Amino acid sequence: MSSNMPKALDLFQAYKEGKMPEEGGYIVSSFFSEKSTYSIYEVIAYDNVKAIFAGETSLTFQADGHKIFVLVEPTNYPHKYQEPFTRAKGDSIPQRFAELDIVTAKNQTKVMVSKNPVISYSSFTILKPTGVNFALIFYHLDDVLKNLEFFFTQTLNKEAGVPQSDTKKSARVVIDGLKRFKLWQK
Repeated sequence: MSSNMPKALDLFQAYKEGKMPEEGGYIVSSFFSEKSTYSIYEVIAYDNVKAIFAGETSLTFQADGHKIFVLVEPTNYPHKYQEPFTRAKGDSIPQRFAELDIVTAKNQTKVMVSKNPVISYSSFTILKPTGVNFALIFYHLDDVLKNLEFFFTQTLNKEAGVPQSDTKKSARVVIDGLKRFKLWQK
C-alpha cells in the first residue's frame, strides 16, 4: 500500500470513492447513547474480500472478519449489574462479563473489551452511522495498531467520558484484544 495513503477514512466515503482496501483493514463503528456517555464500539478486522455490496443503509462484506466489542459504561448507568448480552436493544453486546476485560476508571466508568474476537467466515454487515455515530476504515499499514491506540485514547476521553488518565490503559486493553486477531498472523 502506498505510503501517501491516508491512515483512516469514513467507511462509506471510502467505499463511494473506490478507496476500500480489499486486502484488509480495520473498521471501527460507534454507537453512542443520546442520554449519557454510554457507548459501544465495534472493531472488525477483515481480509480475503470476495465482494462488497452497498445497500441503502449498510455495506455488506463477503469477507473473513474478526470482531471485538468495546463497551463504555458510565457510573450512573441504571442496569450495570445486568449482563451485557441481556440489556435492552441499543445497550447490549453479545457477551457476558466473564468474556470481557474490564478497566474501572478513577470516576468509576467501566471500559469493557472482548477477551476474544467473534469470527465471521463468510460475511458481515456495517450499518450506516446516524447522528454523531461514525464508521471509519483504518488501512492495514505497518503502524495501524499504533494509530488505533491513539484513536481510542482520544475518543474514549472526548466521546465516552473516560478520564484522560485512564484512557491510555483502556486503549491498551483494546489493542491487546486486536492482537488476538489471527487474520494477519500467517
